Amino acid sequence: MEKAELARLAIQAREMAYTPYSHFNVGAALLAKDGRVFTGCNIENAAYTPSNCAERTALFKAVSEGAREFSMLAVVGAPAGQQPPFPVTGPCGVCRQALNEFCELDMPILLVTGPDSWTEVTLGELLPYNFGPRDLA
Repeated sequence: MEKAELARLAIQAREMAYTPYSHFNVGAALLAKDGRVFTGCNIENAAYTPSNCAERTALFKAVSEGAREFSMLAVVGAPAGQQPPFPVTGPCGVCRQALNEFCELDMPILLVTGPDSWTEVTLGELLPYNFGPRDLA
């Protein structure tokens, strides 16, 4: 899958966000190594802590359907209604740690700013000095 297609799917997933409190919509598209793509959006809750980020929504959907290996993630976030260009929005710390459970540190993450524009980083760059399953082997 091309990076631009994964970016487009993240932008599309952002449209499904439920954000009545922050009004900041995030979409994610996670590419499994078997070629399947799992999308997610952020889903807020009035009690705040039960809210879930787009990245974890996509990851949990993927894992619940048997995917355990991933090759790329695209993330996009911006205030509701904003059109490109979007600000660079990275996964929160909790999402970075959840991704670390299943993804290699060199996995590319696209921080999408538009359908054909993004900043590319790796999970390892976003989560330096990480602790994960590799440390418990």
